[in-house]
Amino acid sequence: MQQNDKENIITDNEESFEDLLKGNYANNEYFEPGQLVEAQVVKISGEWIFLHTGGKSEGYLEASEMTDDKGKISVKEGDFINAYFLSANNGEMHFTTKIGSGKTGQKILQSAYDNDIPVEGFVNKEIKGGYEITIGTTRAFCPYSQIGLERVEPEKYIGKKFNFKITEIGENGRNIILSNRIILEEERKIKVNILKESLKQSMRVKGTIKSVQDFGAFVDLGGVHALIPISEISRGRVENIHDYLKVGQEIEAVILNLDWDKEKISLSIKETLQDPWKEADQKYVAGSKYPGKIVRITNFGAFVTLEPGLDGLLHISDLGGGTKIKHPREVVKEGDSLEVIIGQVDINQKRISLKLANTKKENEDENYDQFMGKRNDSYNPFGNIGNLIKKKDTN
Repeated sequence: MQQNDKENIITDNEESFEDLLKGNYANNEYFEPGQLVEAQVVKISGEWIFLHTGGKSEGYLEASEMTDDKGKISVKEGDFINAYFLSANNGEMHFTTKIGSGKTGQKILQSAYDNDIPVEGFVNKEIKGGYEITIGTTRAFCPYSQIGLERVEPEKYIGKKFNFKITEIGENGRNIILSNRIILEEERKIKVNILKESLKQSMRVKGTIKSVQDFGAFVDLGGVHALIPISEISRGRVENIHDYLKVGQEIEAVILNLDWDKEKISLSIKETLQDPWKEADQKYVAGSKYPGKIVRITNFGAFVTLEPGLDGLLHISDLGGGTKIKHPREVVKEGDSLEVIIGQVDINQKRISLKLANTKKENEDENYDQFMGKRNDSYNPFGNIGNLIKKKDTN
């Protein structure tokens, strides 16, 4: 294909797709202007991507349409892509994934509207009710509600290019209304259908944190959003969710629930973490001491965290140090750090009973044990019976 041939494909911005279709392509499969075609990339050369559409039909696509902001082409030879038939000239068919990079007269835009072909638009500025968009050399309008799937600050869009569908065109092309949201919703439906086939309950998935709220975090799973409730972030208590998760963070989680009818997916990071109760009876031996932190107080005692996800109970009867108290708050408060003695461990019921270390009674017992441990076994403050008898006989 000569460069001049390509330049002659679209020479008049007022030419319609139907006019451009008058080229000679008798040996090729017939496509209607605007028809969506699946084609295979057979070669990438310079500014062009060459396509095979089946049979003897071949065409080309401008490489700039498949190039990202860093100049990297997003497809490779052998890949299949969807493209819209644009025109034919000298037996060669021109395809596009969007319209807007070149001349875009009224007839071109009308054909894009009639055939539901996306157009590429540049967001110039914010105006009343939405944004001013430029499609090639033509100005158009996109309402606030039709750009993006979520309302964000205008700065996110201004000065950038996006794909749009023309939803309304009138006044000889002077009144063009666009929607970016329609394209995003169509793409999302395709992704959802793919994920419906691949996602299963209880499977592990990877995703990216999109937003963090007080009640949980929303995760992008590659086209659909899922929720991680705050209770499913850690084995332990989460006081401040922002200490655990940040926007843009990559996470791994287990799918707890899938509801495609309501498009609700719930995840759990906690399920990816080892359950500390599985080996609690081996790690926490009765009589041993451990540091802990009071995390919850009830009228019958205080719960102490020994490690994330593993709490034990200090009963109110063990909190007074020998003095009867009416409520645990009389002597302790949430957040207090202390040392406890392990009592009974029940891994089936996930319960550990605790006693408060360093109490008055415990200190007395320790002092007595230390004293008794140091004495000589033959020591007796009253002497033995034989000595007493001898002493009496002597007198």
